[in-house]
Amino acid sequence: MSDPVIATLTASPPRRWTGTVMLGLLGVLLIYLAFSVPFGVSQIVLILCGASVIAAASRLYTATAQMIELTKTELRVKDGVVLTELSNIANVERGAFAFKPSNGFLVTTKQSGPRRWSPGMYWCFAKRIGIGGVTGAPQSKGMAETLSILIAEQDLKS
Repeated sequence: MSDPVIATLTASPPRRWTGTVMLGLLGVLLIYLAFSVPFGVSQIVLILCGASVIAAASRLYTATAQMIELTKTELRVKDGVVLTELSNIANVERGAFAFKPSNGFLVTTKQSGPRRWSPGMYWCFAKRIGIGGVTGAPQSKGMAETLSILIAEQDLKS
């Protein structure tokens, strides 16, 4: 963690709160709906779904408190989780038709990494890492461009 940070990516506060509040309201509405139907399996299912959505809202709020950092050697979360080394990155996609999170970008790696998911911030699955969701568009664009430049420099050196 001694490398200087080149770019950071944080959650946009309005998006963070909107996502959390909307999920929380959905959970409360599901539980409210459960008490308006006759007792049975449907009521139990609605209560379980409502509780699950409220738990997801709590997880979203917690996950969006973190920060993603880009250094000359790695893409990491501020708490120390390394998403990928820069030497492992094959491609960065920001296009309109890329399978990427909202306001984010997609990183394709050369080797598969562990599966991870932080709601609203990133997901890692096989050789793809999606970064974004509740992040601000200018920060995401800046990080994606900087990452593309670092990858191009790295390709020129080798």
